[in-house]
Amino acid sequence: MRSVAWRNTKNHLMTALMLAATAAVLFPLLLIFVHIVKMGIDSLSVDFFTQIPKPTGEQGGGMANGMLGSLIMIGAASLVGLPIGIFGAIYLTEYGGSRMSAAIRFAADVLSGTPSIITGLVAYSLLVVPMKGFSAMAGAAALGMIMVPIVLRTTEEQLKMVPGTLREASLALGVPLWRTSLKVTLRSATSGVLTGILLAIARVAGETAPLLFTALGNQFWGKSLFAPMAAIPLQIFTFAISPYEDWHRLAWAGALVLVVVMFTLSLTARYFGRQKYRI
Repeated sequence: MRSVAWRNTKNHLMTALMLAATAAVLFPLLLIFVHIVKMGIDSLSVDFFTQIPKPTGEQGGGMANGMLGSLIMIGAASLVGLPIGIFGAIYLTEYGGSRMSAAIRFAADVLSGTPSIITGLVAYSLLVVPMKGFSAMAGAAALGMIMVPIVLRTTEEQLKMVPGTLREASLALGVPLWRTSLKVTLRSATSGVLTGILLAIARVAGETAPLLFTALGNQFWGKSLFAPMAAIPLQIFTFAISPYEDWHRLAWAGALVLVVVMFTLSLTARYFGRQKYRI
């Protein structure tokens, strides 16, 4: 009886410790979210989503140019980063026994752990300096470099979960390996691939450091990919360090919008991540 009581006591104790650890993780997150909502909700309006920032001293204005710039740069980064990550994952899954595959995995792991500011410096050296100017294209390239390892490693793990019998059945019917990889393996792991894509987009949506060295920012509408362009993270940074109270309110509103977008993307990625493979 004593041993049973001791086991129950230990069980309750460990359960309480795990609940305390969970609360310790969730409390700061909840505190940050509540504070951002409290500071930014009053500044949200139709003008915030439709107008560009007003000059200092004038009331109103918004971050419409920053939202558009973020969409443009993330879209351009996705056009390059997503195909490289997905096709690289297919190569690692179907031809994963070579030394080249091990080198690619190692490089992806190193790149995923590299601070984003280093990625911005690389893009600055490779694009901004030769082009003799900051541009949205350089910002998209920096964001694309951040997306590649996330999509590659996530997609690879999802492709490995596809049963080998599906590949064998397709190959037995005379279907070429490349078509099997695209039409059977990749299609069966669609939910997992979407998870990796959404996680990569959520990651780069809030990146500021790479854009400081590449896109730089713009107080007006961006008209060209080869010119400086605004982005929400850049505007939040610029407005937050300014001495103007109106800009501070815009910064809090922008932070709230950015947090909601990232939270929505993360929840959507979690939803797709719970879906099993399908044919």
